[in-house]
Amino acid sequence: MPIYEYECLKCHKIHEIVQKISDKPLNNCPECGGRLRKLISQSSFILKGSGWYVTDYARKNNNSGNGSTNKQSNAQSTKTNTK
Repeated sequence: MPIYEYECLKCHKIHEIVQKISDKPLNNCPECGGRLRKLISQSSFILKGSGWYVTDYARKNNNSGNGSTNKQSNAQSTKTNTK
């Protein structure tokens, strides 16, 4: 669930509230009862798992490319040596 920031217009405190996207915005400050204003803030998130980062794609492509080339060259050299 996302975290939304609200600023109280009366006491000027900023509150971070965990809400569902479908929940209605809060209107009253939980501390003083003043009117709240929803803030637009920079959100941060973490993408977990492989394949999400540029380095993962590069690493996978480089490793698989080098591995298959080495296997093919090793197989060809083995065939040449057995003749």
